[in-house]
Amino acid sequence: MELAPNESVTGTGAMAGLAAMRADVSALTGRHPEHVFRSLSETLNRWAADGIDTEPFHAGVETAERRYAGYGLTTMLPLDRVLVGCESSRAGAFGGFHHPDQGYRHLQMAAVITMYGPMERRNPERPALALLDLLRAYAHDCLHYGSRRRYVEVAGMPVRTQYGINYRRATGQSYSAADRSGSNHTRNLGIVMEGACDKEARSITRQTAEQLGVTEPSDTLGALTFRDVTGTLTDEDVLCVADVPESGEQARYVSALSGYEMGVNRRYAHFLAEFTPGEESECHRRILTAIITGHVTELGVWLDERHGPGTFTGLFRTRGYFEPALTV
Repeated sequence: MELAPNESVTGTGAMAGLAAMRADVSALTGRHPEHVFRSLSETLNRWAADGIDTEPFHAGVETAERRYAGYGLTTMLPLDRVLVGCESSRAGAFGGFHHPDQGYRHLQMAAVITMYGPMERRNPERPALALLDLLRAYAHDCLHYGSRRRYVEVAGMPVRTQYGINYRRATGQSYSAADRSGSNHTRNLGIVMEGACDKEARSITRQTAEQLGVTEPSDTLGALTFRDVTGTLTDEDVLCVADVPESGEQARYVSALSGYEMGVNRRYAHFLAEFTPGEESECHRRILTAIITGHVTELGVWLDERHGPGTFTGLFRTRGYFEPALTV
């Protein structure tokens, strides 16, 4: 069975369980029965054959490969493990990064992505914007794919006990607790890692758009999407999404965009500014390196130098993490 670059599995039952899930990813595409899914490589080839310039995606991936190597990730998510949905039979279907129930799924070692924009068609309505959205999603999912993961066998099945710098005991206790609803800060490692991956993906997308001269659309929804994929959303953008003149799935898409920005990206940015003012970029780099390698020692020492001993544990570990598991 093929493993992702930084995965390890303990137990023959866990290995067999992962192998079975990775051999058949229909459970992922089956959640979207109206959409037609093809591999990312096939999708790009079809678009190119139809006259669409796919250079923004390819150029962005080259940038990602160089940057990710600096964090210790030298293998990108294989294109045949990325499934892109389009040609939907659902009236009004609207896809993109914020489409429901998509992204990288570690058990199947596969990513589900949808074509940005109206999905009742073979090709994107707005190719340049759709390719930037695709780049952001792929660059994001490559970091999830390359993150350190450790699985152990519990009752014959694989249980993930480490993901990047986050942990979960085999008995179910989570290392860090969920943030309070509506909070503008975070003490949750899942949010920190998701925010770090998306900050990097959007930075790569922004750099690609600038290099290739892809400009922001003039309409409201197009402008919001462009600012979202390039990480340039303003406070006014997030607060005024209710004023976007869209309905149905487009309105839900914009709402999801706003929720993700506030619940993930803004919380991560606040975390960096809160604990490493003036050194946000360096902290971000160290967090990504730790996510890929799974080693938190150097990150912890770096934070301790600024805030005192035990900063990482004090910030993130819940009181109940080492409490005995309940027995029947």
